[in-house]
Amino acid sequence: MKEGKSISKYMLTAPALGGCDQNPSVWILNYDIMARFRRRTCIVLLLFILFICSIMMALKTLRPDRAGFGDPFGLGLLPELQQRTVLLDSKQNSLNRVQADPVTRVSNLHSIAVNTMKASLPPVNKLEEELSSPNYNFHIFYYSWFGNPQFDGKYIHWNHPLLPHWDPKIANNYPKGRHNPPEDIGANFYPELGSYSSKDPSVIEAHMKQMRSASTGVIVLSWYPPGMADENGEPTDDLVPVILDYAHKYNLKVTFHIEPYKDRDDRSMYHNVKYIIDKYGGHPAFYRHKTSTGRFLPMFYVYDSYVTIPEIWANLLTVSGSQTIRNTPYDALFIALLVEERHKHDIHRSGFDGMYTYFATNGFSYGSSHHNWASLKAFCDSNNLMFIPSVGPGYIDTSIRPWNNHNTRNRVNGKYYETAFSAALLVRPEVISITSFNEWHEGTQIEKAVPKRTGQMVYLDYKPHKPNVYLELTQKWSEKYRKEQEQWLM
Repeated sequence: MKEGKSISKYMLTAPALGGCDQNPSVWILNYDIMARFRRRTCIVLLLFILFICSIMMALKTLRPDRAGFGDPFGLGLLPELQQRTVLLDSKQNSLNRVQADPVTRVSNLHSIAVNTMKASLPPVNKLEEELSSPNYNFHIFYYSWFGNPQFDGKYIHWNHPLLPHWDPKIANNYPKGRHNPPEDIGANFYPELGSYSSKDPSVIEAHMKQMRSASTGVIVLSWYPPGMADENGEPTDDLVPVILDYAHKYNLKVTFHIEPYKDRDDRSMYHNVKYIIDKYGGHPAFYRHKTSTGRFLPMFYVYDSYVTIPEIWANLLTVSGSQTIRNTPYDALFIALLVEERHKHDIHRSGFDGMYTYFATNGFSYGSSHHNWASLKAFCDSNNLMFIPSVGPGYIDTSIRPWNNHNTRNRVNGKYYETAFSAALLVRPEVISITSFNEWHEGTQIEKAVPKRTGQMVYLDYKPHKPNVYLELTQKWSEKYRKEQEQWLM
């Protein structure tokens, strides 16, 4: 019985002791057990190797250049990532800027050297940032109507009044009054630069730098004739020379967004176009668009063009018109605002050269609805007109129109903006316009915004992304447009 109890131990050790005289059946059983043990050992070892490999792969995906930003829509938004992908192009851009701007020559050369050695590091300071090349087919609406006590003696536009609804019964349900800057401004977002003045040179330069970093190329400047302004602002024509100078420093161009000033008609438009071209047309930053016939003509966007009847516009914009500007030194491309579908026929009859849609609210109007852009582009193509769709990052104006919540368009962390760009590229436009750089009242800005909480007010912001996320998105789509346009022209 003692031997019987110890048989298991024996079967494991007997072969190793060389027990040749043991029972053959016992030896075979012992061999089978050892074979199974080796198989199990191999399987365990293989699983262990696979486990180690999977751990290494997982650790690889957590490398620093991807762990810093939770990107839900696959964008390279970190500055260091952006810098790697455009390093070669940015070197040449920096050299060009060094030749054009002696003031920053030394710092830019230093930037090139540092970025060549350490492309993954962010720039040491703002003067050394690498800027994307401008895309002159990306036009961006810009407003210079903001003011503050330091530069203007008072707040302008930041203290925008709350606009009443046209129906008194509805208006009575909403607050009245005016915003009280700097903590309480007429916007749902808060600018990184604070309640700035459009006259502040440092602000103008910061704006130019942001627009250039977004790879836009043409600033569409909101414009009223000298001595005139919107009902909440002050005249701004005296700022145009400064804006042109700073735009030129950043290799940007400037065109004009002619607002619906009082008594705007064919005669006053001729006078004002002549004034703009005579006064600003010789500046190197003044924009001229190359037409299909090879001519380089100024371009003017005409806001609310539909409030003037086609017959009046035809006096100015057709060759046979009584006030014709055609075939004169002041001939230009005139782009009308399309809101309703019927406006496309009025625009054609008026003698305009194209149409734009402006509003950043998909579904708000016929023109701003993305699904109508294909038919509008076809109409323009068949009538030798330019179609310029307007894309925007979102829309919210409840800080000045508290009753207009139904027209709010949520930014969805940038997805709304990307959807608009995608829709625009589908129709292969010659130019895309962006609403806007800094129309803060309507929440269409791509300018840098920051989180802010004051008293009972909590401003919206761009989180979880950085303040420059919409500049980065614009730059991304500008590059995408360039690549796709090359294919269109092949």
